[in-house]
Amino acid sequence: MIEIKTSTLSDGEFNRGVFATRDIAKGELIHEAPVIAYPNDEHQYIDQTILADYAFEYGKNHSAILLGYGMLFNHSYTPNATYDINFDNHTFDFFAYTNIKAGEEILINYNGDVDDTDPLWFNK
Repeated sequence: MIEIKTSTLSDGEFNRGVFATRDIAKGELIHEAPVIAYPNDEHQYIDQTILADYAFEYGKNHSAILLGYGMLFNHSYTPNATYDINFDNHTFDFFAYTNIKAGEEILINYNGDVDDTDPLWFNK
């Protein structure tokens, strides 16, 4: 259903993004990304690495590094996908927010809420 390809939206070293290999219906589960969670007081160590740009909030007292395709979704303030944190399964579950066509890049809002337009660390 998804694959990693070169993205024109990513300006990082690797320029990767997640793309649909087939049409994906609104509400459809796209990916369940397992997490490696760690206490927020350990983030000072992650902050000294490139992983800091990929860490997600994971509840009130933890952050998480996502595995699988989780860290490769690029950001948009008009996303076609969203995610929910599944604490029981220790995953971030990515869903289609709109219908997504085959070949389209799958984008999430890094703020966590599809309607949140607060500036992010990379455009402040």
